[in-house]
Amino acid sequence: MVSASAPSLPWLREPLHAALAATREHHLLLVHGPQGVGQFEFALSLAQAWLCETEAAEERPCGHCASCRLVLSHNHPDLLVLLPEVLQEPLGWAPAASEEGATAKPDRKPSKEIKVDAARQAVAFAQLSCARGRAKVVVIHPAERLNAVAANTLLKTLEEPPGRARFVLASGAPEALPATVRSRCQALHLALPGAAQAEHWLAGQGVAGAAVLLAASGGQPQTAKAWADEGIDAAAWAELPSRVARGDAGGLPAWPVPRAIDALLKLCHDALLASLGGRPRYFPAVPAAPALAPLQAWQAALIEAARYADHPVNAALLVESLVMQGRRALLPREPADAPSLHSRHE
Repeated sequence: MVSASAPSLPWLREPLHAALAATREHHLLLVHGPQGVGQFEFALSLAQAWLCETEAAEERPCGHCASCRLVLSHNHPDLLVLLPEVLQEPLGWAPAASEEGATAKPDRKPSKEIKVDAARQAVAFAQLSCARGRAKVVVIHPAERLNAVAANTLLKTLEEPPGRARFVLASGAPEALPATVRSRCQALHLALPGAAQAEHWLAGQGVAGAAVLLAASGGQPQTAKAWADEGIDAAAWAELPSRVARGDAGGLPAWPVPRAIDALLKLCHDALLASLGGRPRYFPAVPAAPALAPLQAWQAALIEAARYADHPVNAALLVESLVMQGRRALLPREPADAPSLHSRHE
């Protein structure tokens, strides 16, 4: 049985123990790695360990003390979690109705940025005395969502935090952070878990065809789980290359448009690999020996479509158009135009 002190994602347990030993004196950490590996869960576990009140340092976070229980219930007075509005509900950190501001417009779209008001809240929070005596911890995720004004507002506090304040910045794209922020951080890199461990976890989450979806997500188990929750199953993913080759959009128009375009981009990527004699990365198999020029044109169209994928004029028409372009791109070469893969290596 997994103890209450273990992170919710099993591949984070050893990195957490190593990080606790390596960061005893550091007040500003940047936890980064590929998307879908668990930066946010790691940052929360690290914060919980710093706030844990057990006497045995090697057992933190214990998961049982009053402080750990407060963290797990999202009510610790010495923990502040900053998230973009769009992620607060999906990650389970939506503010209570009483905290939301009476003047908020109900039809306003949630922000994808961490704005200056949140940064000011973090600065003020860090200046307060510890309620329980251990530390004041601010978790910011994804840190690259800090807009420029918010990042500048935090700079001095990040460089010289008052009292026992500590900051954990979690990021899947650390290069998008301002250099002035990155330079102040101790970096902790999280690697993707091994395929066997990730597939075992996905199967335990009820995801069928875990190996196919894990490959589809580029080895990112949390991403694979999110796709399964959206109704994208392994069978539909494995059939996508043959469907596109036939010009059959299938169930693609029912997928979120950004997800459908991402799937087609990955198919195009694998088809380009196949055309150069490589092995597909995201799909079990792709149509053999397509021509390069139509694939490159399709790729350019997909990249352009991705720019406005969140607000398409006609989602179904857009996806069907991209599938038809993919069908033309995936037409096999004529034997006279291109040698087989076998002859290419002779």
